[in-house]
Amino acid sequence: MVNAESSPVPIRLTERRNPRSADIDIADPLTLVDLINAEDATVPGLVAAARVEIAAAVTRIEASFRAGGRLLYVGAGTSGRLGVLDASECPPTFGTPPSMVVGIIAGGYPALVKPAEGAEDDVNAGIAAIDTAGVTAADTVVGIAASGGTPFVRAALGRAQTIGASTVIVACAEPPPLLRESCDVAIVVPTGPEVVTGSTRMKAGTATKLILNTLTTAAMIRLGKTYGNLMVDLQAWSAKLVDRGERIVMEVTGGSREDARRAIEAAGGSVRTAIVMVRQRVDRDEAVRLLARHDNRVRGVLGDPPPVRDA
Repeated sequence: MVNAESSPVPIRLTERRNPRSADIDIADPLTLVDLINAEDATVPGLVAAARVEIAAAVTRIEASFRAGGRLLYVGAGTSGRLGVLDASECPPTFGTPPSMVVGIIAGGYPALVKPAEGAEDDVNAGIAAIDTAGVTAADTVVGIAASGGTPFVRAALGRAQTIGASTVIVACAEPPPLLRESCDVAIVVPTGPEVVTGSTRMKAGTATKLILNTLTTAAMIRLGKTYGNLMVDLQAWSAKLVDRGERIVMEVTGGSREDARRAIEAAGGSVRTAIVMVRQRVDRDEAVRLLARHDNRVRGVLGDPPPVRDA
């Protein structure tokens, strides 16, 4: 009879040693660069293998947005930082309010710049984070756990489920069966042992960044935040973004930069509204009405965008 206490505990995939990097401590810089690059090169294919699950998560996130709900990322350590990063990039890129995509990290915002790795084990904090964020049944909560079973994340997802929110787990190692079964979508990308054993800021972090970028970008595109591949809902918070907005209006309307600048100003800073105003020769209020009739999609009002010109 096997003694349960003496039975070996399976080592998580992200904690296993990588045989290809066993001698990194004696490698020269070029060898190290080549090795790390070779390991990183395996990640995109692994993410692509989870395409069906990622698309299912996008569908749920879009549904939450259309119902007036939000997307909330929950994670610890690198996973939490990546969630906060993706959330923070949505307002300037897609013109969304900061409350629409929210990043929650174990240990709070100080954990973004200082280590707070012990916070990942605080189950009560995971539950409290969901309550503090005011999660509702209209929201989608995406738990990010590279190792598959971070207690803070598991507790947060469990609490979100009791509220009725959609839940998604993003992991780079097999999550506990109960967690996989209880979440609406499980995105599991087995990135394998890291170059430095257990350092999930590397391949697992890269995979997570790709997944989160896809979730928000695809959901925002579904909401009509682009015209073709043009970023028509950007917020011009910098000279670079002001320039980008003006160039987009110029490209779609064929006008000069000065024309584009005046149109954006007349549209209250909205690139999307400015495009419709110029192309349809209407004022701001009418442009807004036209967009509203077509789910805020510029293509619905104007038809196809201009073709992509050679660089």
